[in-house]
Amino acid sequence: MTELAQHTTEYGVVESEPPEQLARNLNSAGHLLASATAFFFLAFVFAYFYLRSLNNAGLWHPKHVDPSQTLGALVMVAGVLTAVLVRWGLADHRAERRSVWRVKGAAALAIGIAAVVLQVVEWTTVGFGPADGGYASVFFGWTGFYAVFLVGALFWLETVLATSIRWGRVPEPAPFAPGEAAGDADRPGRDIADPLSLVQAGLDALSFYWGFLAGVGVLAWILLYLI
Repeated sequence: MTELAQHTTEYGVVESEPPEQLARNLNSAGHLLASATAFFFLAFVFAYFYLRSLNNAGLWHPKHVDPSQTLGALVMVAGVLTAVLVRWGLADHRAERRSVWRVKGAAALAIGIAAVVLQVVEWTTVGFGPADGGYASVFFGWTGFYAVFLVGALFWLETVLATSIRWGRVPEPAPFAPGEAAGDADRPGRDIADPLSLVQAGLDALSFYWGFLAGVGVLAWILLYLI
């Protein structure tokens, strides 16, 4: 056991993985994350229909429990617009229009942040709490965790955008210094030969995931505001 705990890893076997391998990893990660997100929000879909069918004491959806239709629609639209802009940015990056993708990526980041802000504003104006019936519980649970997932996706978008902007200003090739990406100064070789080679793969995975997340937002809008 002591031998396993020693720092005897041969760095040469883990450094400088080919971009194609890392791209496949990112693509798989995006699909796995979407699957995990689907199972997570499936619990709220089940709770919605189950508690609605029970309607104990007629308190499933009291009259005073009425969130803002306008704010709910704005949050949904902002999520969809962000997904569309990320997809367009991916198309621009594939067409070698790197500066255009960065503009659309920045716009997507701003609109995504606006979606989270609007959701917080809605919570402060609803006039009811999570204990005011089954609908209220599902509403706060679903919208609360949706906002958390939005923040996570925004962080992902920010890292891809920051990588593109930072290394796009460096003359080609733009390698990391030894150990820079991993934060390990003892690594003798570069972690990523060209960080820009992973921007498109990251955008591809992010676009898929954000499209899925926008679909979750549309479903929430239909169930929580329209039905």
